[in-house]
Amino acid sequence: MNKSKYTLHRSVLGSLMLSVAIISGCASTQSGLLSKNGGTVDPRLTESNDAKFFSRSGYQACAVGALGGVLACALSSSRNKATCAVAAGIAACGVAMGANYYLDQRRSQYANTTDRLNAITGDVQQDTENLITRSDTVRAVIKDDQQKLDGIKTDMKTARLNQAQAQKDLSSVDLNIAKMREELARMRDKVQQYEKVAQTERSNAGSKQTKDLDAAIEKMNKRVAMLEQEIDGLYDQRTAITLG
Repeated sequence: MNKSKYTLHRSVLGSLMLSVAIISGCASTQSGLLSKNGGTVDPRLTESNDAKFFSRSGYQACAVGALGGVLACALSSSRNKATCAVAAGIAACGVAMGANYYLDQRRSQYANTTDRLNAITGDVQQDTENLITRSDTVRAVIKDDQQKLDGIKTDMKTARLNQAQAQKDLSSVDLNIAKMREELARMRDKVQQYEKVAQTERSNAGSKQTKDLDAAIEKMNKRVAMLEQEIDGLYDQRTAITLG
């Protein structure tokens, strides 16, 4: 292998490793949420079909597209293959990896403003549908946790409390709330990224052009706010209980 080819392969390999590192960083999980004082996170929050929508593990889905972009850069005539590969790795992950990269990606796909705004609006609407589906799962967990907390309060009043079991149940509720809030923060971040995209497009195309996109983002934002209120309600109910 001659020196130029060796240098090229090293550059491509380095770019590939950097892109994988970026994606792996997004896909990291918090092992501390797995168990605490015998409690565990409800599997519906981590293992259900909709768990990937707004969880870090969901970012792994972008890895295939990202690595494909990296390899495409390696085979392309791009002068700076390293920069190309990193950009491809990030852009493939869409809004989850940053509004600017996502918008650049959409602009490369849709030069026509109307077509691009329609595509972005469609992305927001799809994420809103995902949010609605995920909210149904979260609400089911909240309902069960509320019943669990009601049971503990009743047992405390009637002096029938099993201290060990109650501690385990409370720990599970704590872990569920932590998991929900972590996910809620990512939902909020996604809305904010879309808002940044809309603001950029609005400054170029005008508010008339972005009204459908703005409406879609507002709908998504309201859905996040509704879910946040329900999670806060569970948190308030949980903090009202203190074991002796």
